[in-house]
Amino acid sequence: MLIDTTLREGEQAYGVYFNPRVRAAIARRILALGVEEMELGWAGMEGLKELWDTARPLAGTTRLSLWARLKEEDVEQAARIRPGGLSLGVPASDLHIEKRLGLGRAGLADRMAKVVFLARERNIPYLSLGFEDATRADTRFLLDLARLAQDLGADRIRVADSLGVADPAGMARLVRKVKKAAPGVSVAVHCHNDFGMATANSLASLDAGAEYADASVGGLGERAGIAALEELAAFLVFRRSASYDLSGARALCHVTARAAGRPVPAGKAVSGDGIFACESGLHVVADQISPGIFEPYPPSALGAERVASVGMKSGRSAVFRAAGRLGLSVGEGQAGALTAAVRRASKDLGRPLTGRELAGLVKGRAA
Repeated sequence: MLIDTTLREGEQAYGVYFNPRVRAAIARRILALGVEEMELGWAGMEGLKELWDTARPLAGTTRLSLWARLKEEDVEQAARIRPGGLSLGVPASDLHIEKRLGLGRAGLADRMAKVVFLARERNIPYLSLGFEDATRADTRFLLDLARLAQDLGADRIRVADSLGVADPAGMARLVRKVKKAAPGVSVAVHCHNDFGMATANSLASLDAGAEYADASVGGLGERAGIAALEELAAFLVFRRSASYDLSGARALCHVTARAAGRPVPAGKAVSGDGIFACESGLHVVADQISPGIFEPYPPSALGAERVASVGMKSGRSAVFRAAGRLGLSVGEGQAGALTAAVRRASKDLGRPLTGRELAGLVKGRAA
């Protein structure tokens, strides 16, 4: 269901360079997550053989694949690695066909056939044709390409929203049309995030019948990136009963973010350090009574912990309970004054208080 492409699409992000040690570490953690497929890189990538040798013994049931341009020399390079799968990039919009390849529609179809035949001659066991810029392509021509891919014996079609211009309803419609036109092949989607729609578009595509969705750790990729692996995996586990192992997902995100030089924002879905932290009184008290009131899933499922602090947004009950958790004695009559002191201190500091700071206020008022 999920194709990880962190080491291909992710490493194409501006300013992102993974050294061999980091690539191996990221690959190990992605494989531990249990994705169905991992795109380890592209044909001709420096250090690919060493990375492949590291990942192959750990792959288990995960298919290890490569990406390649629609060129015979790329297929020859890929075949020497003996990948479990190969995805060929096939420009689908007239703009890409004419400006990038210098071809017309007929010329593209001829090249596609030649390269596919070569891939089969080189014993590529699983062949995917990735239709680039599919959401800006002429729909009738795109469906013709899908039928041709099926006739050529491709195993999968990958529909790419290369500029992130689609919305969930539009992606779902397109997936259904492609599946109807070429029912004999699997369908994958590759959704970019230029309008913040990548994860939603990917989920809508899966619900519309696509068998696979591309993703990368933290959504790393060109421009605004693509669908975030951890977000898709978590949603599929908690809302669709998938079986990915999320115990190392947050660590994977932080390892990758450090290597990419892109720190994880505190409020980033699934991976942010602040997503299980609360300060407002209603949320703090609710967490103590029944965490599920304000939590979509338990922090422990991701190897995270709850953080409850007091500050400007906290009420008397939250402050009283926070003091109690620290073993501090606060009388009911003192709670109001202590809450006012907490709010003042938090305003001056510009942040919630630490446990030590709260204790200092309690002791100061008791002195």
